[in-house]
Amino acid sequence: MTMTRIFRDLHANSSKPLILPNVWDAGGARIVESLGAKAVATTSAGVAWSKGYPDGNHLPSRLLAHLAEEIVTAVKVPVSIDFEAGYSDKASSVVENLRPLVTAGISGINLEDGTDEPALLAKKIAAIKKMTDSEGVDLFVNARTDVYLQDLVTDDKKVRETLERAAKYQDAGADGLFVPGLTEATDIAKIAKGTGLPVNLMASAELPKMDGLVKLNVRRLSAGITIAQIAYKHLARVAESFLKEGDSGVFGEDAMPYSELQNLFQSGN
Repeated sequence: MTMTRIFRDLHANSSKPLILPNVWDAGGARIVESLGAKAVATTSAGVAWSKGYPDGNHLPSRLLAHLAEEIVTAVKVPVSIDFEAGYSDKASSVVENLRPLVTAGISGINLEDGTDEPALLAKKIAAIKKMTDSEGVDLFVNARTDVYLQDLVTDDKKVRETLERAAKYQDAGADGLFVPGLTEATDIAKIAKGTGLPVNLMASAELPKMDGLVKLNVRRLSAGITIAQIAYKHLARVAESFLKEGDSGVFGEDAMPYSELQNLFQSGN
């Protein structure tokens, strides 16, 4: 069974949503795999920050392709890459940006509409599917819509707008629907029932607990940028304390032992 087939099955044949603690490098991917993650996914913000770029389609696609290859090599589970908006408004350029990632062996991507017209994302999805079909490659395309995250319409119109976009994206070939910012149970139920695509949500303290998500037929739950934010806050706090005080005692705080990390990465090679 191919990695992408495994990845597809994780959206359909599990008693609870596929949980993805999004990472931004091969080391993080290896760690979450060792903790039992059934697949690995990246966060675009975390990846961009780790390369010295802001989030929001500023990262050179060549750097993302190189990272994708590193992660696929480091783990033995399916890998999904946050491809933002494809790093171009032209569908043909999006396809060319994606080719090296497909060659690296990824199983899926997230591709977002942002504030663009939904027709543009549908066009990008269709172009990607045409390319993968012609090359005999299976790729799970998770269509992300920012209707809720960016308040693209008024609250009373969000469910309808999301479902209309979902239908367009599914017709273009999308395999999943990612709706970050969607947290209200009634809306989740309507969207999950109204689309034929497996629904992916972004983790939030406002979401129902896991049992509730199962009942609402949510099929995927992503951490999003939060783990990267926590990690960078911890880095900044420790580094600031060391810089100001020069006190090595700060390094006596909780940390993964060197031997544990060494054994982890030796077992992955």
